Amino acid sequence: MSVPTTTTEPMASVTPLLTRITGDEKHAPSAHSTLDVLWVLYDRVLATTPATAEDPDRDRFLLSKGHGPAAFYAVLAAKGFIPPEWLDDLAGPDSRLGHHPDRLLVPGVEIGSGSLGHGLGLGVGTALGLRAQGLTNPRVYVLIGDAELDEGANHEAVAYAGAIGLDSVTAIVVDNASATHGWPGGIAGRFTVAGWTAVTVDGRDHEEIFAGLTGHRPGRPHAVVARIGGA
Repeated sequence: MSVPTTTTEPMASVTPLLTRITGDEKHAPSAHSTLDVLWVLYDRVLATTPATAEDPDRDRFLLSKGHGPAAFYAVLAAKGFIPPEWLDDLAGPDSRLGHHPDRLLVPGVEIGSGSLGHGLGLGVGTALGLRAQGLTNPRVYVLIGDAELDEGANHEAVAYAGAIGLDSVTAIVVDNASATHGWPGGIAGRFTVAGWTAVTVDGRDHEEIFAGLTGHRPGRPHAVVARIGGA
């Protein structure tokens, strides 16, 4: 499956879609912190499209930070996975778009999120499952928040993936300085100490994000820390 290498349309197309989602429950600060990373992923990195959303050889994207899905929904609409009209009724009685994405209801969604802190473990399991099926081309990308990284399950996944050199996994940590304690020496060090490669980028700079997301190396899982707002 081919990977897009150039921007096919401006990110400005997402803005009016995102504004269609209203209400306090859209968790605007959390959702907006992920917008640039999600755009670069779907516009330039992920090998998946609406036409290949069920192709076994597609890349997988897992939104572990599922409590702020508004930007995710807007990008899915911009890329044709879902109709833009769905954005007008977030969590309505007849809406497919809940406060957490549901993989059974929303095309292009790979997991149903709920309690935070489980996406990276699911991503590691997904990568192992793909490898067991002989599918060596797809990459698995997992987006988590910096506060969510404090959840213990993440550390088990980081340690295990690093120990076995699970190089088809990329963890993306959107760092908006919401963690209570943070990580001594910076978030990237939490991964490199366990055998990962890691890079810290400006979470609003699309070229830095793209370089980070494509900077993985053979034999080691990869982490991208996307800092937002001077975090």
